[in-house]
Amino acid sequence: MNDIVVEEVPIPAALDGSPAAADFLATVEVRNAAEERGYGTPDVRVDADRLLASWSDPHAPHRLFVVRSEGRIVARGMIEGVLDDPTGACWVDVRVHPDAEGRGIGRALSDHVETAARDDGHSHAIVYVVSPDGPGERLVPPTGQGSLPAGNREVRFLLQRGYRLEQVVRASRLGLPFDPDELRARIRLARERTGDEYRVHRWVGRSPERFLGDMAVLFTRMSTDAPQAGLEEPEDVWTAERVVDHEERNESDESVTITAAVEHVGSGRLVGFTQLNVPTDATRAATQDDTLVLREHRGHTLGMLLKLENLEQLEEDFPARPSVITWNADENRHMLAVNEALGFEPMAYEGAWRLDLR
Repeated sequence: MNDIVVEEVPIPAALDGSPAAADFLATVEVRNAAEERGYGTPDVRVDADRLLASWSDPHAPHRLFVVRSEGRIVARGMIEGVLDDPTGACWVDVRVHPDAEGRGIGRALSDHVETAARDDGHSHAIVYVVSPDGPGERLVPPTGQGSLPAGNREVRFLLQRGYRLEQVVRASRLGLPFDPDELRARIRLARERTGDEYRVHRWVGRSPERFLGDMAVLFTRMSTDAPQAGLEEPEDVWTAERVVDHEERNESDESVTITAAVEHVGSGRLVGFTQLNVPTDATRAATQDDTLVLREHRGHTLGMLLKLENLEQLEEDFPARPSVITWNADENRHMLAVNEALGFEPMAYEGAWRLDLR
């Protein structure tokens, strides 16, 4: 390709066969091909309708860019912001289809995306990129937890562009099925350790109306309570109305969300939750989405209890899934210890990188 043209394309309202929908589907395939190659497993592929639902959130505006070769989309770039923090951090993502690497497309697309983010007024860009294991010197983030192969192509690329490695994120996999007798025994033990001060609730799909306000608090606290090293990710404020909109948009024939949440009996408020996204295709892995216990309620085995309850519902309602995959900051030792105790094993590692834009 002598002339690389970067084009901004609209995000479709629906996957309805329109040109915009066709372009969006092509960008999802680019993303999936790149991720599958980086992780070495199809478990990390995402469904287009689920991704579109996320990108259609008016509180998290997105911009989408593509590069075509002979009419085919071979690379995609993305900028995601926060509506209530338009001049703060943004998340960027540049993916090139493995068949189109080595032509300078990633560099040209990154130039364009970073310039657009700067022109939009963002203070800094955050990018998460998988780094397959490799030999030689290691790059360690300021957290001191985890490391990446310094000689990897993506590591050298980001360093040359001025990005700083702020955090290493571990991707982990739990093979299924989980022995049902062992699962029940672990739940009994976790409930005994938790005591009568807390009560677990479970549901599939939309949240019960009485919990919408509490779920909004928990989603908001996810943006501030999770370890973020020097990334300075902004607070993302949720309301009950946004929770309803989010759950309505995420309803599809391709996947379902199952939730386990814990109530503090004395206050009657939810103080922790965990969610699994479960594809309706039983050959696909389930993905662990958000997991959080409010800081003021930690130390009561609630994280373990929530994960166990979520797994039990998965095995009861959606059996025969091959695995569960999840991501955690490598310095989040408590949650990693919970996952390891459940049988999760490291699958790969991502770098969380920051680029100052001004």
